[in-house]
Amino acid sequence: MKNITDMLQMPDRISILTGQGGSSSGTGDAEVSLVFEKGQLDVYLEASDTPVREIVLSFCGLKAGTGAVLSDHWERAYGDLFWKGKEQCEVMPWYFLEDRKDYCFACGVKVRPGAMCWWEIKGDELVLHLDVRCGGAGVLLKGRRLLAASLLMKRYDTKDTFAAAQHFCRCMCQDSCYDNKPVYGSNNWYYAYGNSSAEDILADTAYLALLTENISLRPFMVIDDGWQECHSSRYNGGPWEKGNRKFGDMGELADKMKHYDVKPGLWFRPLLDSSEQIPAEWRLFRDPMVLDISVPEVLAYVQKDIRRIKDWGFELVKHDFSTFDLFGKWGFQMADSLTEEGWHYRDTSRTTAEIIREFYGAIREAAGNMLILGCNCIGHLGAGLMQLNRTGDDTSGTDWERTKKMGVNTLAFRMPQHGAFFGVDADCVGITEHINWEKNRQWMELLSASRTPFFVSVKAGSLNKEQEEELRKAYRRAAENKLTAIPIDWKENCVPRKWMTCEGIRNFSWDE
Repeated sequence: MKNITDMLQMPDRISILTGQGGSSSGTGDAEVSLVFEKGQLDVYLEASDTPVREIVLSFCGLKAGTGAVLSDHWERAYGDLFWKGKEQCEVMPWYFLEDRKDYCFACGVKVRPGAMCWWEIKGDELVLHLDVRCGGAGVLLKGRRLLAASLLMKRYDTKDTFAAAQHFCRCMCQDSCYDNKPVYGSNNWYYAYGNSSAEDILADTAYLALLTENISLRPFMVIDDGWQECHSSRYNGGPWEKGNRKFGDMGELADKMKHYDVKPGLWFRPLLDSSEQIPAEWRLFRDPMVLDISVPEVLAYVQKDIRRIKDWGFELVKHDFSTFDLFGKWGFQMADSLTEEGWHYRDTSRTTAEIIREFYGAIREAAGNMLILGCNCIGHLGAGLMQLNRTGDDTSGTDWERTKKMGVNTLAFRMPQHGAFFGVDADCVGITEHINWEKNRQWMELLSASRTPFFVSVKAGSLNKEQEEELRKAYRRAAENKLTAIPIDWKENCVPRKWMTCEGIRNFSWDE
């Protein structure tokens, strides 16, 4: 991309917030140092005995404009990503773009920082907050030097804000492990919602094989929540050592799925585990049902689960709920507080961001050649460590308005991250009798033409011949990887209707 100018500058003020609780004391022995080179500003923190909560950098000379702003989310999107006025942008996690009419200004931190980072605009002042807490308390670095974040600021002399966003995402992450190979198939969640069995999965697998025959690139059949031994209407955690009575031997099931020339995938929730054999010191102070990932033995325990899933023969693992389990909040509830005050991980010498980053790395190591699909994950910490990431909240098999809000919005506004961070999964097309087929058909057409992961939830044999043919076309479209779809009206609509595809401009009708 041409006509890009680095706009990075040194901050005008630096503040350090310390203390274990909500109040702040002096900076003590904490010290911030800056290294400005190769178009980025590295922010380092050193401290010995002083608990440090936050670093605040203030930039006064950037001459903030008056244009619309697009920011990111802490983890998944919740149908609430769109170009906003500055008065609506109180907390902007990770990065943002501002449309200044003649050019686009982009500002952010590179992926996998050592802090939870968010921006705010205060008049003509731009402020970056680097939250270096350990849980809800100040981190104790014990003399260690922490790279809290690497800052980037760029000016794009173009009116194509989408292209600018794509380029800036590639600048923030230059080591994605996504290989641009299409990923598509089926997931049983949005018609079964946990009420399933091995027999149902094999029927779904046979149906998927029928609808994808003559496609050389084979699809995935992902078994979602409901297979685990302790599954109930009130609990969806571990242990993850075997299937329940409706599923039986998971290795046998994976083998049977492969007989249809379909790749098996499996969902699990790694950090919620009621197993009695787990020691108390492995459990999170904030919630004893959750495993504390700062404990090395816990990471080994999770890796053992991952390797078991791999040994069963599954070729994709979908790990879910870890952000909610660790923080006790969904992304839309976090704002600038992230989690409740006062608690900390057992290892108080590392920041929350560092601990989660290591957790994702441990999963990557154990998965080997299995494909990793994160869900309810922090994308900015997982980029480069997971091939795929569910970047929006759940779509639906019962409520079209939810699919429109969560699915289409996520696809449009998280798509600049696709291929740069990971493969962006905007979630499934949930095909049931509860949702208007014409609306779902359009969602299926757009999603399959987007080059992003394409999963469909459909019960075996539930479609008529015409619908089956439409789904066959969508699967072929998704497997070809020759198409693309770019939202044209994303500046005007939070659920874009006008998209540029390889076949020209396509207008979609999302409203009932």
